[in-house]
Formats: sequence, structure tokens, C-alpha cells
Amino acid sequence: MADIRFETKDGVLTIFLTGRVDSQNAAAVGDELDAIRAENPCGKLVIDLGDLSYISSAGLRVLLREKKAVPDTHVINASPEVYEILDMTGFTEMLNVTRAYRTISVEGCEVIGRGANGEVYRIDPETIVKVYLNPDSIDEITRERELARTAFVLGVPTAISYDVVKVKEGGFGSVFELLNAKSCAKLMKTGEKTVAEVAKMSIDLLKTIHSTVVKPDAMPSMKEVARGWVDCAKRALPADAYEKFAELMDALPEDLHMIHGDYHTNNVMYQNGETLLIDMDSLSHGDPVFEFAGIYNANVGFSELDHKNIEGFLGITFEQGKEFWRKSLELYFGTEDDGVIRAEEDKARVMAYARMIRRVYAHGWENSESGAATLRNCVGNMAEILPRVDSLSMRE
Repeated sequence: MADIRFETKDGVLTIFLTGRVDSQNAAAVGDELDAIRAENPCGKLVIDLGDLSYISSAGLRVLLREKKAVPDTHVINASPEVYEILDMTGFTEMLNVTRAYRTISVEGCEVIGRGANGEVYRIDPETIVKVYLNPDSIDEITRERELARTAFVLGVPTAISYDVVKVKEGGFGSVFELLNAKSCAKLMKTGEKTVAEVAKMSIDLLKTIHSTVVKPDAMPSMKEVARGWVDCAKRALPADAYEKFAELMDALPEDLHMIHGDYHTNNVMYQNGETLLIDMDSLSHGDPVFEFAGIYNANVGFSELDHKNIEGFLGITFEQGKEFWRKSLELYFGTEDDGVIRAEEDKARVMAYARMIRRVYAHGWENSESGAATLRNCVGNMAEILPRVDSLSMRE
């Protein structure tokens, strides 16, 4: 037998079903839902199945009837058992259905890493969870899981999320099984691996990523994303520097090779002798310069004005960050020649400073003391580097 209650708010009618909806009571349930809607006209209908233990094919027809009556109908909080019924019968393709999520707490858990979109916690020796900063992040999580699966199928060693959870402290998270895995940043911090050893692991994985070709519609174009950086640079740079930067960006070829987009040593995990990627929401395609701009900022750029920033972010020293940056360039380009390394570093730094300028404006920090100092640093460095840069591509 099904119990039914409802509530209305701001034109949304939410109906809560409890118990079972089967062939014996489906007709009565449908009639009661019709009566509730008649007395409470709505533009959006939400059917909450959080306390529903079973639904039969007759009950599914009731849901479709409600969808027909109110096109903007959402079915939420379906238990794993009920969701499986909806999914197997194809109803998840006909209705907007979200399942119920188990709740976990990250209070007291070790923070493995922090990024622009979330924080990664170890919740037990076998499991980590990425908690998204956006409290309404289900769409982001779904997108990231799809990107991760795409990368995995293409041969990139990737940790695949096996569950989505609700976090007691707020928001949602993706759960990964990573038995006793440690971030590469932690390996450097504890001295378990030298900076050179971690750089080798990191670059070996990065070369795998950058050698992987993707379909144009499988991942976003990083060059398209970076057009916004050019617009922000116009607000900060002198006219001649801006014109040079804009020309270089226009000339940068489209590139269908995969890039991670947020590649730092907190996002590279080490497990049983293998390196694995996590935090896949920024996967895209583009020239390696975009990747190395992020690597520069993570290890050097964000800490140029305050060397302690890297300790809070990666847990290593500024000197270790600089050493890691230099060694990464040497390994990626297969040379220790100062001239070659400096030329490639210049390209990365130009893009890195443009990315920081965008970040300042995006957060409205330009009038703060730290934001203004960051802008001065970025503008000064770009103005000094740009005259000696003829191309931003790091594939040439």
C-alpha cells in the first residue's frame, strides 16, 4: 500500500510516495495524484520516491501519466532498487530521474588535495572522495565521470569513480577506490621519492596523455576556453604587449591531443608502482602550452610573490617546486640545454600569467592589495617575455 503526502512552494508541487506502488493499488494512486494536481495547479511536478520500496509496471504507467499531464516532471530520490527498475525498463530515458545517494562525512579525513572545483579526501585506506565546491554539482559530477571514462577507454591510466555520494558537511562527491595510494606531492613532501623521481613519473604519464588524440566533440577545446584569457589580458596589458599576445593566441593551431587542464602533483596518484590521474573535470584538447602553463603556476607562478603558497597547496617548498618545474621541462623535451628550456619556459610563462590575470578579474580581486600585486607581477613578466617569443606552441 502506498501512502501519499504533498507540499507546494513557488509553483512547484512535490508529491512523496511511501511504501509500494503495484498492480493492486496503482489505479488508486493515479487517481489520488490527479486529485492533488487538480487542487494544486503547478508548472513543475516533483515526485519524491525516497521512501518507496517497490514500483511495478502498473506504477510506472502512473509516472508516465503524470509526465504527460505536467511536462516538467522530475522523479527524485529513487532508491538503488527502484532506480534499477526504472533504468532497466528505459524510464530513465523518458523521465528526468535522479537516484538517492548514500551520505558520508569527511570530518577529520585527510585532505589529499585542493583544486579550483573541489577537495579530495581519503576516507579510509582503500577509498578517496572528491567533494565538489558547488553544492548543486550533480551535472558536474556526471560530466567528469563521462570524461574520465573516455580517457580510460583511450588508454590513459585513470581512476574511475564507482559511486556518487551526498556529503554530510555539504554538497556531493565522487568516490574512487585507490588502495593505499598517495599523491605525488605527498611522496615529495615525505621524501619517499626524490623530486627527480616524481618528475619522471609525472612526465611519463603526461606524455601518454599528450599523445592521445580525441574526437573534437569528445572534450572541450582549450583554445576556445583561453579566448577569455585574451579578453582579460586586454584590460591589464599595455597595448603593444596585448597586441603581440593576441596575435600569438590567434596563430596557435587547434590541437586534438588530450590535455588534463589541471595537472599538478596532487592530481597524480601513485599506487602499486603505477601512476593514475584523478580530478578529470578539466579534461580537454589543445596544445601542451596550456598544460605547462598550469604546471608552472602550480609549482612556481602562484608562489612568486609569497613562497609559502605552494606549501598550502602542494605541501612542498618553493625550492622543490622550482626544481620540479625545471626537471619536468628537461624530461618532456629530452634536453638539459638552457637555451631550449628557456624558450619553452617562456611560452608556458606567457600563458601562465595570462591565466592568472583572468583569475584575478574572474574573482573580482583587481582592487585588493594581493590582486593588484598579482596583476603587476603578471603584466611586468609578460611585457618582458613577449618580445622574445615568436610562437606559443610547444609542439613545434
